[in-house]
Amino acid sequence: MFEVNKVRQDFPMLSYHDSKGNKQIYLDNGATTFKPQAVIDAEVAYYTSFSANIHRGDYDLSLQADQAYDQARKIIARFINCQSDEVIFTSGTTESLNMAAYGLRKLLHEGDVILSTLAEHASNILPWFRLAEQTGARVEFIELDEEGRLTVDNFRKALHDRVRIVAIAQITNVLGYCADIKTISALAHQKGAVVVVDGAQSVPHKKTDVKDLDCDLLAFSGHKMCGPTGIGVLYGKAELLEKMEPMLLGGGANKRFNSQGNLILSKVPDKFEAGTVPIAQAIGLARAARYLMDLGMENIEEYEKELHEYLVSQLKQLDNIDFYNPHSDAAISSVNVKGIFAQDAASYLNSKGIAVRSGNHCAKMLVEFLGTDATIRCSLYFYNTREEVDAFVQALKTCTLENCIDIFI
Repeated sequence: MFEVNKVRQDFPMLSYHDSKGNKQIYLDNGATTFKPQAVIDAEVAYYTSFSANIHRGDYDLSLQADQAYDQARKIIARFINCQSDEVIFTSGTTESLNMAAYGLRKLLHEGDVILSTLAEHASNILPWFRLAEQTGARVEFIELDEEGRLTVDNFRKALHDRVRIVAIAQITNVLGYCADIKTISALAHQKGAVVVVDGAQSVPHKKTDVKDLDCDLLAFSGHKMCGPTGIGVLYGKAELLEKMEPMLLGGGANKRFNSQGNLILSKVPDKFEAGTVPIAQAIGLARAARYLMDLGMENIEEYEKELHEYLVSQLKQLDNIDFYNPHSDAAISSVNVKGIFAQDAASYLNSKGIAVRSGNHCAKMLVEFLGTDATIRCSLYFYNTREEVDAFVQALKTCTLENCIDIFI
């Protein structure tokens, strides 16, 4: 197990103080994570030492960039246990999932079904709504249990012969429940369905082995796993990627074309990476993956589990909050202070130097299940501490309507 106080020294942002002099307690890691100095240095190195485009130039700088970018793909492949040509670099989970929906449209015909849940992030439901509208298919929802969890039993009940695509999050971003992707994939494949997984909240926090999960497509973002913004990944099984059409066309995605519109696409993964790719970001993401692997994903998961269990034990002692997911599988806790709007409570926490997320967290359909428009979400990462948890809980204790009003006057 790593030493958290030693790890914290790797992150420059953990020394940040707000305008009031409060040392920042950052508990919004589900939205984005801080970056270790090693990742920052890796990205800066590209801009200062070998800043050139890839696969375009016949000179040394371009060759260095080629090698660094290609190596980045290999590192990400090792991180999730796949072949390097099954890794497509994108701008993030949102683009990855849109790319998946676009590429799978030929699989769908009128009356076919896309299975999903009410707990999905907008990025993993809106592309499927649009795809259903374009193809005459329809989106059906797997019933959640009384806590808001996707269970295998409920998935079995929802699965039928017209299901062509299953699009679900491995870990949901509001309630933090983890779906049994391996079992769901096995069941879906018996019906000939393709399984698309939103891994934005899972890949940064637990060891991911796509061969073991046997999902067909997996999307995740760099900025949620200590990497840069503007970079993400779409993993896909090689045989499926060969069949899928790219969402974007342009330089690098084609071998040749002519004035008659005859087009020959590049091989996978190049056919999905049109235009100038995010070279610096890919290099930074690969360094982030190496950083996490050096810490050990099992160690990260174990530490977060212990810290989350401690937080849950403390939150359960508060009588002034509504706690929506006390049995969360991930280090995500969603609460509301009774009688206080979520954004107002979050502003009060900010006055104490505590950064949390408030709102519906882009999971707007979940409102229909939770019965509330907004929650406060505390999302932990491996560099958070018990002392920070204690400060958060203490601030919730003192979050009253009067104290919230005081910060605005």
